Amino acid sequence: MGSKAASAPQVVYTPPPPPPPPPQVVETQSLRSQLALNELSAEQNRLNMETGAQLDRTNSEFFTNQSIRQTQSSGAENRLSIAAQGEQQRLLAVTQGEQTRLSIGVSGQEERKTVVTSGEQQRLGIQTSGQEQRLSIGKTGEETRLTQEQAIAGEQETQRQRYAGETALTQTRGTEERLSIGKTGEEQRSTIGKSAQEQRTTDLQGEMFRRYKENRDYEQAQNQYRT
Repeated sequence: MGSKAASAPQVVYTPPPPPPPPPQVVETQSLRSQLALNELSAEQNRLNMETGAQLDRTNSEFFTNQSIRQTQSSGAENRLSIAAQGEQQRLLAVTQGEQTRLSIGVSGQEERKTVVTSGEQQRLGIQTSGQEQRLSIGKTGEETRLTQEQAIAGEQETQRQRYAGETALTQTRGTEERLSIGKTGEEQRSTIGKSAQEQRTTDLQGEMFRRYKENRDYEQAQNQYRT
């Protein structure tokens, strides 16, 4: 009755072993070289891309400026051609006006001379008629015929002056028209030559840019192949 209760047995747990350490990467000369080549290739590709983008922006700006300069040059040539045509037309109009005024002036002058001569002859005829009436009816007829001949001669001179003025005006108009046509053709040829030169320059720049891109693509392909 006085015996002690039996004590529970003690269990001793053994701790698990520690996990194995991670594998260590042993760097070799070949691995280090490959890593260095990969870094160089990536850096070279990045530099190539930056250089290509910069060249693309430069070429785009250059061709845009070329197009602007070509458009400005064509506009300036067109304005010069229009100004030259306008100047020739104004000179032609001035010459025509001067010739017309000269012709009208000569015509009026001749008409006034004819009227003066006719009045003088009429007065002389009347005076002579009165004198000759007292002398002879035949003398009156002779003076009348002389008056008619002088009037006809004055009219013929007027017609000759008018024809000379019209002929000179026609010659001047033809000369000015030929000069205007020659100037227009010269300006047009100059404009066409300038446009052709600008087009050749643009084509040359395009060809150079195309060759540059081909060479750049080829070098990039070679670099990628080596890596």
